[in-house]
Amino acid sequence: MADQVLDGQKFSKLISGGAANLRANAEIVNELNVFPIPDGDTGENMSLTICGGLRNLEGKEVGALGKAANLLADGMLMSARGNSGVILSQLFAGIAKSFAGKETATVNDLATALLAGVKSAYAAVINPTEGTILTVAREAANYAAARLGETSTFQSFGNDYIAELKRSLDRTPELLQTLKDAGVIDSGGAGLYYIAEGVIRTANGEEPQKSELPQAPAAELDLSKFGSDSVMEFGYCTEFLLRLQTAKVDLSTFSVDDLIAELQTMGDSIVCFRTDSIVKVHIHTMNPGRVLEHCQQYGEFLTLKIENMTLQHSETEIRNRFPAEKNGEEKDFALVTVAAGEGIRATFRELGADYVIDGGQGKNPATEDFIHAFDAVNARVIFVLPNNGNIVMAAKQAASLYEKSKVYVVESKNIGEGYAALTMLSYDSADAETIAADLHEAMQGVLTGMVTHSIRNATIDGVSITQGEYIGFTDKTMLSSGATNTETALALLEKLNAGTHEFLIAIYGNEVTKEQKETFRAAFAGRYPSAELYEIEGGQEIYDFILILQ
Repeated sequence: MADQVLDGQKFSKLISGGAANLRANAEIVNELNVFPIPDGDTGENMSLTICGGLRNLEGKEVGALGKAANLLADGMLMSARGNSGVILSQLFAGIAKSFAGKETATVNDLATALLAGVKSAYAAVINPTEGTILTVAREAANYAAARLGETSTFQSFGNDYIAELKRSLDRTPELLQTLKDAGVIDSGGAGLYYIAEGVIRTANGEEPQKSELPQAPAAELDLSKFGSDSVMEFGYCTEFLLRLQTAKVDLSTFSVDDLIAELQTMGDSIVCFRTDSIVKVHIHTMNPGRVLEHCQQYGEFLTLKIENMTLQHSETEIRNRFPAEKNGEEKDFALVTVAAGEGIRATFRELGADYVIDGGQGKNPATEDFIHAFDAVNARVIFVLPNNGNIVMAAKQAASLYEKSKVYVVESKNIGEGYAALTMLSYDSADAETIAADLHEAMQGVLTGMVTHSIRNATIDGVSITQGEYIGFTDKTMLSSGATNTETALALLEKLNAGTHEFLIAIYGNEVTKEQKETFRAAFAGRYPSAELYEIEGGQEIYDFILILQ
């Protein structure tokens, strides 16, 4: 950076370079997974998070640094997914707060902003763990800030920052035993390193590897779902950016709340907010033309997307996303949960979930996905079961941003805990605190084991693992390995002391064969004759078996 002042345009360009560099190396970050299972998603989560922030900058004037940083942070907060993505979004939220109101920044201002970002990220984690992205961000910011002097430049500061970032990243296995045992460095810290590397390369005039801004993974459209004889039943998912026009509306008196009230007569699942003269709208509607015509009286469209919801998801998922009842009546209580696999999602709906977000391990939903779900259920009080430790932070961040309802995040860490909580769901007490406490209590004592295949050789928790073999574990503890999924599942049950439990729910993945189910069923009956087996065709990817002991 030739001159020693950072403005909004330079900031946006530098962050774009950082995002491109992360995207180019996302698979490397994904593979830095403590458990050698095919669900590494840290690189993808962080990339989707930062690129969501950059999309919020598109089409907007960002000359002022404070404005650019705020737009980026707002977009990242909504796009954040996974613990690493949420922490990254909080880092940039703290940076944006430090830059608030500034047209430009000096190198000293940048150092102060990075320290503010670290403080914000630590505050977002209830029990911060050292040896993670938090440590790497803190040590790098502290080191670079401490070396500032009268002759410091952005280049010298950046060199100090990334040098310590790399050293700190290399030290993470010494701070976190799980990393040392697995023989890897922290994946979140690695993601931050690649962002910083891309920023510095861009500042030095080097071109980072080109990469399109990634969107959230989407299922391939099946056009046969809506044929020439079909009847529109589920409506359209409609999203757009509207630039308010002074020739059409008084910007000083325009009310987003009034617009939301108007949109509520045309559809639901509404997300609507304003940044300066731009209004972002998301709505599920039967008549997108009516929505567009109405909004065009206030301005003109910058971007526009309309999707037939029948093509987006299966019918049961669409009914969840686009409720049939459109009378606007608010319920007292509703429950939102997360699951991957149509069989599991269907089971959760049968147990009383009002909205099941499609997601889970390797497919973490974003903060915005939770907010859409909260809008869809239309309840005074909403309970959330994330069912994955890597999703809890995104759920809690969404809860903190959502002001229309009281949201309780009940921190279920796996599908078994979510299942157990749903089996005891009751709103009879009519007291939110009691209901949340009952859901939490229902999860206690439930054991959940999972079986998948290993993507590398490793020795974890004393279990020797060979690439390609099956492994069985619970939470973060490796318990078994074997040549077949059934053998590994049965060994896992033995380690979990299945004989002391009365009930097993076996959820089969989408690749488990009929013969494998029969083998497992017969072996389980022979080993545990007094226990009852309940089977669910889960249809989930990654995990051949999810075993829930109650």
